[in-house]
Amino acid sequence: MSAFSPHRASHPAVYFVLFAPFSALSGYLAIAAAYALAQAKVPAEAIAGLLAVTFMPHAAKFLWAPVVDLTLTRKTWYLIGCVGSAAGMFITGMTPYKLESIPFLTVVAVTAGIAASLLGMSVESLMAHTTPDEEKGRAAGWMQAGNMAGSSLGGGLALWMMEDLHVSAMLTSSLMALLTLACAAALPLVREPAQEGRSEGFSLLANARAAGKDLWEVARSRLGLLAILVCFLPIGSGGAGNLWSVVAPDWHASAATVALVTGVVSGIVSAGGSLLGGFICDRMDRKWAYCLFGGLQALCALAMAAAPHSESSFVVFTTLYALSTGLCYTGYAAVVLEAIGKGAAATKYSLLASLANMPLSWMTLVAGYSQTHWGNNGMLQAEAAIGGAALVVFALAAKVAQRRAGPAAEPASAT
Repeated sequence: MSAFSPHRASHPAVYFVLFAPFSALSGYLAIAAAYALAQAKVPAEAIAGLLAVTFMPHAAKFLWAPVVDLTLTRKTWYLIGCVGSAAGMFITGMTPYKLESIPFLTVVAVTAGIAASLLGMSVESLMAHTTPDEEKGRAAGWMQAGNMAGSSLGGGLALWMMEDLHVSAMLTSSLMALLTLACAAALPLVREPAQEGRSEGFSLLANARAAGKDLWEVARSRLGLLAILVCFLPIGSGGAGNLWSVVAPDWHASAATVALVTGVVSGIVSAGGSLLGGFICDRMDRKWAYCLFGGLQALCALAMAAAPHSESSFVVFTTLYALSTGLCYTGYAAVVLEAIGKGAAATKYSLLASLANMPLSWMTLVAGYSQTHWGNNGMLQAEAAIGGAALVVFALAAKVAQRRAGPAAEPASAT
């Protein structure tokens, strides 16, 4: 049997490499660019606004997700998204880091975010079609490990080069762009599945109807409804993590510490958390696992606010926060993969992912607002309070659904 036999799935580690570019630019902005902007005395609220915008394309990507399902191949869309993400990284490095640059950086972030969404959808679709049901938690863990590593290493490595090695932002971003493009070398390791929803003559209307049917099958099932709810609620959103480089001075953390801890260390720890989350999600109810992970992140935020503001505390709690973020992202991905089945996978995954990216965006805005008006402890406490309330809402909804629903309709499989 060949490696590309339709009955053999790719090893899930390949999704680590393929998915890493998805978050590379957002990591660069959140760590390297945010630190440089903070040093230029740009207000935290303005920086948070820029970072929140990076999530906007992912909140709206369900609008163009059917194009990925119904046209071209998944690998072609991956290459398009990879090139666009790399270009966004390069342009960001050429832009001066000052308050007046925020509008231009916003345009770049949105444009490159659309490209990253195409890359992400292609990987998610490949994974949904080629991964057996019993291994979806493991595959989600590897994918989110790549997501965490791309974000943390992309930002942390860039900040280390710029601050410690005194490499120019343009040269640093050029290297990051090349690393982004290099991830496409893993594409041949993944089998391109047949376009299951297409007829031989490829009728766009017919395939759009098939995609709509798949979406309806997910939405009408109890599992699908709970997955929609768990994605919409701000559970484990990690908004405060986007501002570590901005608030680091309050913990007396140096630029070298910020680069190391929020970059290399967070990348390794969050990737490990993602893999651990995949292991756990294959051994318990995935929705409850996601909620458990979100609760751990809320407790971490409260503990960080209560602990002394020292560099050692910054290292310990940002590391624990990175671990909880890796767990949460895998929990979310596992819930969605379980709910969507196959069929129009990119469309269905993107619809649920769009719901999940809404709280990611506005929780970053909440973090920026609360940090500006209530200080760093207020930022952490607000995030924990909102996350805790979201957990209560979901727990009540799940209990009601269990009492009232009969046998749940399962999501549609391949059409």
